[in-house]
Amino acid sequence: MSLATIGNSGLSVCNLFYTFVQEKNLFIVASSDETLHIQNILENNSVAGTIVLETKNIGKIQGLQFRGVFTLLDDKKLKQKYFHAFPYAIAMNPKLWQIKIDYFKLTDNTLGFGKKIIWQEALN
Repeated sequence: MSLATIGNSGLSVCNLFYTFVQEKNLFIVASSDETLHIQNILENNSVAGTIVLETKNIGKIQGLQFRGVFTLLDDKKLKQKYFHAFPYAIAMNPKLWQIKIDYFKLTDNTLGFGKKIIWQEALN
């Protein structure tokens, strides 16, 4: 995924490996405190990002845009999901974070050219 953040140091974009937990509607990522994007998140934890499948075939384009809130992950069961997806990461003992999603926009040309599906968390 590509993730955009903003803080007192300005804008930052980074690429992260992730796992998605559908029942919780969140992504799990690993990153260290020294990175600019984490420094930004400690100031402003609202983030936006994209996930795309690379293709040169217009009819197969699929891409996801999202927004959410980025926080430290404390849940041990959720941490295990990340290490199941990336077992080699266990040796690095990374700090794990979660991105709780409140907005998705999927562009999926396999459903028709320019087909967009939008989901937004209901406001209470």
